[in-house]
Formats: sequence, C-alpha cells, structure tokens
Amino acid sequence: MGTTRGEIVAATLAVLDEDGLDGVTMRAVAARLGVQHNTVRWHASSKGRLLELASDELLAHCLDEPLPETFPDRLKELSRRCRTALLSHRDAARMVAGVFAAEPRTLRYADTVVATLLAAGHSRRTAAWTHWTIFYLTLGLTQEQQAAQETAPALLPDQVAADSYPALAEVLPYVGPDSFDQRFEFALDLLIAGLPRAEEPPGPGHRR
Repeated sequence: MGTTRGEIVAATLAVLDEDGLDGVTMRAVAARLGVQHNTVRWHASSKGRLLELASDELLAHCLDEPLPETFPDRLKELSRRCRTALLSHRDAARMVAGVFAAEPRTLRYADTVVATLLAAGHSRRTAAWTHWTIFYLTLGLTQEQQAAQETAPALLPDQVAADSYPALAEVLPYVGPDSFDQRFEFALDLLIAGLPRAEEPPGPGHRR
C-alpha cells in the first residue's frame, strides 16, 4: 500500500513540531516517512501546497463537539477552538498566515462562523468581515504567543523608561507574555460589542 495524503500531512505537522516552520521541506517530510521525495510531490506539488494541506488539517476537529446554540456564545466558542487548534502545533499560526487554504475543513469552519453571524441577524457584509476580523486577530495573537515561547518578551522595563514613554510604562503590566488568554477574550468581547454599530447606516459622505 502506498503512502496516503493523510500520512504526508501528519508527517508535515510532525516536522513542524520538531523543526519549526523553516524546517518544513518536501525532503524533510519524505525523510520522516522514509519515502522518496517524489512520493510527497505526488500528493503535494510544492511546499506551498504541502502547507495548505497541513493548515487545513489544523481545523479538522473544530466542529467535532456540539456548539452552544445562542449568540454570542457560539461565536466565542468557535473562535476559541480555532485558537486552540493553532496553539496545538509549533509555528502553526505563522504557517496558516502564510497560505490561502481554500480547503474543505477550512471552508466548513468559515461557513459555520459566517452562518452563526447571519443567524444572529447580521448583514452579509458584517458576517463576512467579522469572520475575517476574528480570524486575523486569532492568527496575530497566536503568532505573538508562539514566538514569545521561544524569545524574550517584546517589551522590557528598561526599554520603556517612564521619562521617555510614560504611557507605555504605565500600561507595561498588561503587555507581558502571560496575558494572552485574557487579551484574546478582551478582543472578542470588544468586537462583539461593536457589531450593532457595524449595522448602523453610514453617515453623509461615508463610502461603503
């Protein structure tokens, strides 16, 4: 029996965990499986395609468990599951951010998020743009979190002296690498609270 696409995707994620995104190559995946380079290329014609398939696999289980019925709890739970999926593999957020994975699992997740917003009475524009806004937020915050696991915090006290950057120095306790969960929930609440405003008719001279 030949090597399957599923085995190649699993090997890609294993290489990602061991060597990081920069270590994921067609040859590294082939070596992991003990097969020829062309075997991997048969299922994924390029490294970019390989990363698309691996990115799609990350979202495979976001819809496995029942979701809350009410809004916005349903939207929040979907967003949390996406973040959890990205955190489950090293450099996963950076990988997903670098590809456009228009694949079944990614599309099914997006469809569920958009359907949740439409069912809550939001317009098509608001539903689509809110999904992408939350997805980009999730990617960005998760990339920062995964980078912080390997590097020093982005800002240190001696970098933001109060006499030079008084506002940053004052809020520094809230900029550290230990508040990602709270920052994610804060941002979700902020976005959801702003949804009614997004549905307001535009003012004079405003282009939509």
